[in-house]
Amino acid sequence: MDVRVVFGIVLSFLVSAVAGRLLIPALRALKAGQSIKEIGPTWHMSKQGTPTMGGLMFILSMAVVLVVLGWKDLMSGRLGGLYTYLFALVFGAIGFLDDYMKVKKKENTGLTAGPKFLLQLAAAVVFTILMRNEGYLTADLYIPFVNVTFQLPWVVYMVFAAFVMVGTVNAVNITDGIDGLSSSVTVPVALFFTITASLWGHFDVSLIAGALVGGLLGFLIYNFHPAKVFMGDTGSLFMGGMVCGLAFALDMPLILILVGIVYIAETLSDIIQVTYFKLTHGKRIFRMAPLHHHFEMGGWSEVKLVVVFTSVTVLFCLLAYLGVMNRYPL
Repeated sequence: MDVRVVFGIVLSFLVSAVAGRLLIPALRALKAGQSIKEIGPTWHMSKQGTPTMGGLMFILSMAVVLVVLGWKDLMSGRLGGLYTYLFALVFGAIGFLDDYMKVKKKENTGLTAGPKFLLQLAAAVVFTILMRNEGYLTADLYIPFVNVTFQLPWVVYMVFAAFVMVGTVNAVNITDGIDGLSSSVTVPVALFFTITASLWGHFDVSLIAGALVGGLLGFLIYNFHPAKVFMGDTGSLFMGGMVCGLAFALDMPLILILVGIVYIAETLSDIIQVTYFKLTHGKRIFRMAPLHHHFEMGGWSEVKLVVVFTSVTVLFCLLAYLGVMNRYPL
């Protein structure tokens, strides 16, 4: 791994940690507190008013790393990391608008589903076209483990890419439901992309992935239970954009099935619960959805949930590496 990537992880951690010391009091002063849904677990009501939009901490730290350590590569035209960051930043901006509306209205409803979906879809389409034109992305669908690719018609690939991107971003957002969960789960995912990008010679992508690792670790100082700040949709949508953006920047979107196993399980539990509830006129499969609330209702502490879900992600990231290790033999 390039030593600059290691420095990037450390720098991002430090900037994020310092930013938290300044941002949290500012958010409190602005009364930018989280509104808790009444339909959620009753014990979460004590978190009402906890500052939100804390995702600005790692968004800022990653920008610093990109400029300070990636400037030389940016000037030489290696822009994959920058494009991935900007793609995620668009989602972060959508999340920021959503958070702002929630804070302003003092309730847990921001942007309506329609405009939010259209904005996310537009970002996905633009990013896909841009990465294709820059040579980072092909219409060849890489299949892990069997080490083969299937070429798809570009239009079909575009539809597939848009579906995966929007789905991934919102799955990460759903996972952000208890203290430290989505950020802890995403650290090994980002580390997986940092290592694979570095081994395959994509320094620009490796640097921004490493910056995500460091930024999230700095954020976790304040977000781990009991959380002093939440990332808000600002952070969760940005983070989701980074996760899927990195997968596409490395031209291996199907790897999201493995590294994103927790995101997928959380989202499927929500879909299954709603569908079953409607079909059976009020019956439920899970105690409460998404999945982390089901385990909470079963007596699991937030810390236990974070440790178990993160451990599962680590195992699946190791499995994912075994699946792609022969793509570019070292």
